[in-house]
Amino acid sequence: MDEVQAQPSVSTRFGWRGAYLLASFGLYMVDQSTKAWAVRGLRFGHDRKIINGFLDLVYAENRGIAFGQLQEGGDFARWFFVVLAIAAALAVFYYFVRTPRNDDRVLGACALLLAGILGNLTDRARLGYVIDFIAMHAGSYHWPTFNVADASISIGALLLAYDLVFAGRKKSVASGP
Repeated sequence: MDEVQAQPSVSTRFGWRGAYLLASFGLYMVDQSTKAWAVRGLRFGHDRKIINGFLDLVYAENRGIAFGQLQEGGDFARWFFVVLAIAAALAVFYYFVRTPRNDDRVLGACALLLAGILGNLTDRARLGYVIDFIAMHAGSYHWPTFNVADASISIGALLLAYDLVFAGRKKSVASGP
């Protein structure tokens, strides 16, 4: 009898995963909405200083990959990156489905990754480039311009890396020498 109560019901497992996917979709919509705003409000040099010397909103089109690398690939690069993003989204979704329900950090990381990957994939497939608009800097150091999807991917990847590093340590400590 105790074993039956310890196992969550199928609807509970799917319900929680559905909540993570709903949150992921919400973040995807925030990303797409902010990019649409950036096109209307920042394009053609209408940059905005938010925190002087630290945070600006500027319109940028990134035809390459992370941090503006590989900008000169043309149509081949565009569709290569689309296929790569689809493969990444499928891999993350597979990992999401295979993750135990009680592993909230990994489920949350996967939801963040999915939102970010799909947000940038939508831009690249639709427009041929990704819209970036958040520019952070300190003194003469400028972080590459990014967007909500990029932040989502970065936070999701950090959470996943944290879990992989520290979950491995917990298992090795628990199993002993």
